[in-house]
Amino acid sequence: MSRRHGLVAGAVVLSFVLAGCADVAASETQATMPTPKAGGTTTSPPSTTPTPSAKPTVKPTVKPTTKPKNPHNAQYYALKVEQKLEKLGYPVGDADGKITVRARQALCAWRETQGLPISRKGLTLDDAYSVINATAKPTPSRADGIYVNKTCQIMYQIVGKQYKRIVWISTGAPGYDTPNRTGKVWRKWAGAHESSLYDDAYMYDSLYFLKDRPGIALHGSRVNSLIKPYPASHRCVRVLRPAIHQIFDETPIGTTVSVYGKFVWS
Repeated sequence: MSRRHGLVAGAVVLSFVLAGCADVAASETQATMPTPKAGGTTTSPPSTTPTPSAKPTVKPTVKPTTKPKNPHNAQYYALKVEQKLEKLGYPVGDADGKITVRARQALCAWRETQGLPISRKGLTLDDAYSVINATAKPTPSRADGIYVNKTCQIMYQIVGKQYKRIVWISTGAPGYDTPNRTGKVWRKWAGAHESSLYDDAYMYDSLYFLKDRPGIALHGSRVNSLIKPYPASHRCVRVLRPAIHQIFDETPIGTTVSVYGKFVWS
């Protein structure tokens, strides 16, 4: 009797162990097996695995392409040219890489002092190479004196066979043209004095070099804005201040002053 009881108990324990394993297996199977439907058909349970949502594709922003600078284009060298001209004593105005009308005056002067065809045109590759490769200001081939170039609207002061100053000037406007002629400084008038022809028109540190009536002089003006990059005076030659004051002090009576060239209006 006791043996039978033991067999029954063992069977119960074994049944419990197998049922336990079966329960686990069944629970896993139920989650994946199809569920019977009425009429014998089956339906699959909804999947418990989440479907990954499609990530929106962001189109990469196209960076604007910067056109590379072309070393075969004169503009590529503009800033270096302006800086070099300024270092050599040719006035360019603001050295900012923009070839303005003032920078073209400096280029015009550079061409002349290099023995090249004189013009106020913009920067060329030949100009750029010539300026950048220069090691010093050219040596003038002319005698000491003052030279007024009407084409460039530039004046040179040559002292000791060197270009001491190269400055902007403004010669006579149409109808008041400064004559192309060579004279000598015959009168110096320091400081300011009023023009004998025009009221409230003041001349500063005047160097009279032609004995026309009225006399024609190099002189400063009330404001430097009157020294235009084109002919704008009444026959005299307007010169920037304070350069005119320095030139006045350094120029003795008898110094040669030569006016030449032609300004072509464009």
